[in-house]
Amino acid sequence: MAELVVQNLTKRFGRKVAVSNLSLKVESGKITVLLGPTGAGKTTTLRCVAGLEKGDQGSITIDGVRVNDLPPKERDVAFVFQNFSLYPRYTVFENIASPLRIRGFSQDEIAKKVKEVASFLHIDHLLDRKPIFISGGEMQRVAIARALVRNPKVFLLDEPLTNLDAKIREEMRTELKRLQGEMAATFFYATPDQAEALSMADTIVIINHGCLVQVGTPTEIYQKPRNCFVADFVGSPGMNFVPAVLEGNTLRVGPGYFSLPLSSPMVEACRVKGVSELFLGIRPEDIVLSFTEKEGFYPALVEVVEPLGVLQIVRLRLDGHTVRVRSEENTSFPLGERIFFGLKEGKLHLFDRRTEERIV
Repeated sequence: MAELVVQNLTKRFGRKVAVSNLSLKVESGKITVLLGPTGAGKTTTLRCVAGLEKGDQGSITIDGVRVNDLPPKERDVAFVFQNFSLYPRYTVFENIASPLRIRGFSQDEIAKKVKEVASFLHIDHLLDRKPIFISGGEMQRVAIARALVRNPKVFLLDEPLTNLDAKIREEMRTELKRLQGEMAATFFYATPDQAEALSMADTIVIINHGCLVQVGTPTEIYQKPRNCFVADFVGSPGMNFVPAVLEGNTLRVGPGYFSLPLSSPMVEACRVKGVSELFLGIRPEDIVLSFTEKEGFYPALVEVVEPLGVLQIVRLRLDGHTVRVRSEENTSFPLGERIFFGLKEGKLHLFDRRTEERIV
């Protein structure tokens, strides 16, 4: 397996800039997830790496070799697409074997490699069937097997689970992570699904409008989002934001909702940045609910309750703002009920209201 490095990649389609000065590293033997909303430039980035699109500027190196001018077949990468792209007239065996036939492998070598990878993916019992007679999850395994059988330096996976049912997606996430771990393969994986990224990635690269936003481990991305976009995009549901003003050592949240004292490090961070107009950010799971008034708790009205099995999302109304709370308590919250909420200590985030960049 090999390290992939993208440096200052820019790709335009006419006047539209799909990828803008993008630099990132995909470590050898790791899963690097390219995360962003639809239209962020994820697919274009992968296609440039594969050689299916040519960047307007920048460099792409695989295993230390600059590949910008190499055709796709000489880059030694395997591409797994969002749509399975199987040959409908071929059997599963023939679909998996197709890249080996193109490269001139003997029949014995092809049979051996196809059976090995099919067994590894638990689809060896499907080899004689055609795609129309297998399920969506099985078709995705066949597409992955077709990529694996080549043993490339880098695997490029472009939203490979998007078209699967929720249950199968969950199973395939586990299967892909097992697969990558056992092979120590280099995966460059694009998805708009933040839950997929958090559960699978060694490193997450977040892009938006073709530009790099933040790079980090799943824990770093979740606990220390660089700006409001990341804080809202990563999380289910995303972070809550309420406007606030810093006055001395006190944060006035509102207008007129409540006030709370800030720690000295938080106050100092705001002063260093010269910022007093803020967004107070708080994750839904870092809010505690109570039916009785307590010290450090603030009133709100229950607006909507979304039951999700073992947990529920309770949406609270604070005059002109909504706050979402992730509650795992087996408690009924009547609509319109006046309740109280508290914020867990050490879980507050502050963002510059003008730039939406994280302060602390």
